[in-house]
Amino acid sequence: MAMALFCLILLFKSTPSDFTTDVHKHTHKGDKGYCSENDWLESFTVIRRLINNGFHRELVSHVQCAAAVPEGSQVLLLEKLPQGVYVDPYQLTSAQEHSDTQVLLASEIDLEAPAYLSSGFSALVYASLDPQCSWCFTTTLPVHARYHRPAGSGEAEQRVSIESPRLLVRAEESTLPLACPQNKVTEAPCTAQNHSLCVWLEIHYQQELEAVSLQIPVGDQRQVLAVCTGTLSVTLLCCCMILGAVWKHGHFQL
Repeated sequence: MAMALFCLILLFKSTPSDFTTDVHKHTHKGDKGYCSENDWLESFTVIRRLINNGFHRELVSHVQCAAAVPEGSQVLLLEKLPQGVYVDPYQLTSAQEHSDTQVLLASEIDLEAPAYLSSGFSALVYASLDPQCSWCFTTTLPVHARYHRPAGSGEAEQRVSIESPRLLVRAEESTLPLACPQNKVTEAPCTAQNHSLCVWLEIHYQQELEAVSLQIPVGDQRQVLAVCTGTLSVTLLCCCMILGAVWKHGHFQL
């Protein structure tokens, strides 16, 4: 398991070419006819949206293929999330008991750190079949906004963009055109529970938006003095009121 996790970390830190397998080593060389029989791999569309409001959102991805996919196919999204958001691993553990979406994080996550002390991270999100759509898969990833530095320019919100994921497909190797030159072969954990490495095919897909984004409210640095003065004044007033009530109604014994 430790070796598989080490390879997983390398997967996100290395360039994509580091994980492109020379397909001629393990399968036959494909010709144009063989490759054209797998046009379904070129008909994927990914639709993404953020639902809910405030600091706590859900990133929903809908993967649709315009043609029939081989039975037993799996879909994996390789998400690269920015420093302005985080995923709660404890929430994932609880949610995955009642959800078909499985998530494997590539690194530990500090839940308390603000955005300016955090770094981006990667996650493998294993999609589940969508029962309401033929040849469709769906994922739901809970994401939470981190606190940002107060803005000095009077801006009330900070935009955080989530880039598009890499899309990987896995099926029986006999049904995937691993030998076609336009296809990129990658190794990744088979499932979120099984960290053994399996062969996946990276797919180029169409998408409605280049990236989804959320607006996060931030403080106004120009109001720091007023806020601190008001907070200190209210604190002192409350302390005086408490002391006065204790002095008036308290029973003291000498």
